[in-house]
Amino acid sequence: MFWENSENPDNRSPDPSVLTSREALDLLDRALAEDVGPGDLTTEALIAPDRTASARLVAREELVLAGLPLALSAFRGFDPGVEVRGAAAEGALLAPGEDVARLRGKARALLTAERSALNLLQRLSGIATAARRAVEAVRGTRTRVLDTRKTAPGLRRLEKYAAAVGGATNHRMGLHDAVLIKDNHLALLAGERMPVAAAVARSRAGVPPGTTVEVELDSLDRLEEAFVAGPDAILLDNFSPQACAEAVRRRDAHAARGGRRIFLEASGGIRPDTVRLWAEAGVDGVSLGWITHSARAADIALDFEPC
Repeated sequence: MFWENSENPDNRSPDPSVLTSREALDLLDRALAEDVGPGDLTTEALIAPDRTASARLVAREELVLAGLPLALSAFRGFDPGVEVRGAAAEGALLAPGEDVARLRGKARALLTAERSALNLLQRLSGIATAARRAVEAVRGTRTRVLDTRKTAPGLRRLEKYAAAVGGATNHRMGLHDAVLIKDNHLALLAGERMPVAAAVARSRAGVPPGTTVEVELDSLDRLEEAFVAGPDAILLDNFSPQACAEAVRRRDAHAARGGRRIFLEASGGIRPDTVRLWAEAGVDGVSLGWITHSARAADIALDFEPC
């Protein structure tokens, strides 16, 4: 997991196969079926089937591009022969007015697929842009920007792909790939003498060896108990930067006494414009649900060129 090499962070590279996976193409099919239904009434009434056209996908603001191959698949679903020229690379930082790509093909295909293609391209580019902002904000610190499970249902793999394109580190994909003992788990173990230690011990015993175990704390009160319990990581939930700095100090003191150096992650209401405050507190990672649940769609347009 991401904290195994926290002294030398190495963000996971985005996996471009996500955009051509069966999962992504099935999502695209559903999006097109939702928007087009039995047919595009306006286009079919106005535009001859054999008419060809040229258009450009253009950035209307500064953005980090993500999702272009999937968007192009939308156009090619209606016209497999759509020609693409000058396509920008995934992860490219584009200035306002800069081309994303130039297209030529059947006019009906370009018109009918436009909205579905733009919806995907704008959302994924918006997430990548937000992630890049956060990563740039912590530059020069040792802190990594992490994404979360706060994604639109059904879009997680695509949204985490976009976060990685922007430079964020993918955290857990789901409940199946790591243990995260949250406050509600601990609430149900309140009868235990040392609920944090009990939860960590039961997790270690109940999952395959090597599975990462992280525990969430909402105050400094249980920090020493958590150190003794020995999880792989501790999530400092809704801690102020000052409280995070104190947690880092105590963690480092624990490690200096021969204890394990546990990865510290901060989370809770942190945005790209505030993330540096937590990074400067010395935490190893900061998770931002904001990247996926609140990022604004990037402004990208499809402009047809004069005939």
